[in-house]
Amino acid sequence: MNNTAIAASGLRKAYGDKVVLDGIDLNVEAGTIFSLLGPNGAGKTTAVNVLTTLLKADGGTAFVGGHDIASETKAVRKAIGVTGQFAAVDDLLTGAENLRLMADLHRLRGAESKRVVGNLLERFDLVEAAGKMASTYSGGMRRKLDLAMTLVTRPEIVFLDEPTTGLDPRSRRTMWDIVRDLTADGVTIFLTTQYLEEADQLADRIAVLDQGHLVAEGTPDELKRRIPGSHIRLRFTAGAELEAAERILPGSSRDEDPLTLQVPGNGGTKSLRDLLNRLDDHGIDAADVSIHTPDLDDVFFALTGHATTSEEVAQ
Repeated sequence: MNNTAIAASGLRKAYGDKVVLDGIDLNVEAGTIFSLLGPNGAGKTTAVNVLTTLLKADGGTAFVGGHDIASETKAVRKAIGVTGQFAAVDDLLTGAENLRLMADLHRLRGAESKRVVGNLLERFDLVEAAGKMASTYSGGMRRKLDLAMTLVTRPEIVFLDEPTTGLDPRSRRTMWDIVRDLTADGVTIFLTTQYLEEADQLADRIAVLDQGHLVAEGTPDELKRRIPGSHIRLRFTAGAELEAAERILPGSSRDEDPLTLQVPGNGGTKSLRDLLNRLDDHGIDAADVSIHTPDLDDVFFALTGHATTSEEVAQ
């Protein structure tokens, strides 16, 4: 059985002289969460539009759910669901009516339509709001309804294009839980985001896209390990202890916080034990010890030279 949900090779797309996707390769395993990470303008939405057959690629090949995006567009669309940056709900309908409309469009009738709509309302905690107009929904509720509408057809692959943009932290975490539940049910998630924490929390694998190029790919931990900068942070209660520790720990440097010292190290058990033993041998006690490793923000900056908050026009 082929375990590949999405496979792309040399995918290219340009708008006039502006190359948005410059020959990217992708391989997404079925039942996983794959995140395409990048700033506004990196080409994330264009990649989604090409893979979901909304745009025609200028070059390269791609298969989604085993179907060629160029010659089997109907089969691709049958296998996928798509939720964009802005909820595509009808404000003049209630939550339940939005779902029933989607069911009707996909020829679900009678008892089957009622069962599907009822299950989705319950799954997304929208039962109490089912009879209310969608125009009265909060941003988080609208996003949940939008995703529920996408799932009416039970797609095997779901494309989520920056699904939590503009949501408050609580609503964002609710969406994260829903995404995890989907993969637990075997659904493949292709997630684009500019939120580093979101990719770190959710993704099994991450590809970093910058100016149309894939500049790195791997698990979150693999990407973080590429970047130097791991250190152990020691906090002391007295200046004399800090100065004594600084003298016996080569390469250490004072942190911005008062009475705090940074010591280069990978945070492994052996290096941490050796460091604490050296302090103990000199009668020095640290009030607090913490280990700090590079995060995805550090990774992205190191790979691209800028942060993911780059103010560019989204493509």
